[in-house]
Amino acid sequence: MPEDKPKVSEEHAIILDYLKHGYATGKSQYPLAQALGTTHFQLLELVPKKEVFLQPLQKVYIGAGKREEIHHTKGRINMESLTTTARQELDHLLSDIVTENEQRFVDFFNKCQPLSMRMHTLELLPGLGKKHMWVILEERQIKPFESFQDIKERVKLLPDPKMSVIKRIIKELEGNEKYRIFTK
Repeated sequence: MPEDKPKVSEEHAIILDYLKHGYATGKSQYPLAQALGTTHFQLLELVPKKEVFLQPLQKVYIGAGKREEIHHTKGRINMESLTTTARQELDHLLSDIVTENEQRFVDFFNKCQPLSMRMHTLELLPGLGKKHMWVILEERQIKPFESFQDIKERVKLLPDPKMSVIKRIIKELEGNEKYRIFTK
């Protein structure tokens, strides 16, 4: 019998857009919020508690414990379901999250492994090809990278590693990628 994958859940989310009267198409009789999970970058639709007004970029707890603002998570949504406001906030929000968690993403550059005999996980990052991959692998053996700036200084002509990570997260959220590095 195959093992079930553990359910991936978020503890916190950041509000991308708050729809006080639900969708304009009338699908909902209650307020909704579109949000981004801070750990696994899941796009979520949340139902706030009564009398709670949410602001874009507000961080809310959505874990299993007592929630202050959120009644329940309605479910996951895809990029096409995001409102215009939510889509505009997404790029800025991802930049902030990647900056705040820089070490997590630098560790990715230090520890990622090959996907197959012919392809390395590093090659999935936009703008990073075989030549950059080999330089990164050589440099991380000499000394692990300490920051995005350290990566840029030690790997010549590498596109901005922070932007490569952000672009990859967006591509994964769009749902057309075979491999997922950062999203669940």
